[in-house]
Amino acid sequence: MNRRKSREKAFILLFESSFGLQSEEEIIELAQSIRGEEISSFTKELFEGTINKKDDIDKSIEYHLQGWKKERLSKVVLSIMRLATFEMLYHQDTPVGVSINEAVELAKKYATQEDASYINGILSAINKGANVLKS
Repeated sequence: MNRRKSREKAFILLFESSFGLQSEEEIIELAQSIRGEEISSFTKELFEGTINKKDDIDKSIEYHLQGWKKERLSKVVLSIMRLATFEMLYHQDTPVGVSINEAVELAKKYATQEDASYINGILSAINKGANVLKS
């Protein structure tokens, strides 16, 4: 399974987890047993990593929302942003541009073009802020 497909599956798992009805383990188990999905190690790494760093990721997202609260974002948009932010900040194997582009592509598929543009702007600001902190 390629990374794009793995990332998309991680997004779907994150979206499912945003409803808080099952544990992370149950979500993975149900995806495998009921939907018959293959969950790659990369998918699992992205999903579990995002869940484990969710509080820090959400702080970073909220800081860059400029007058909005994350509660105003749809679960789809928030899940995409969380995944991309995790990858940008904690997964050094993936270039930041790839993380942002993949997030935009997910938004185009699962949200709207406006959401895709908004996500691009927020993730670019997060990246810029992270680069300032590294300096």
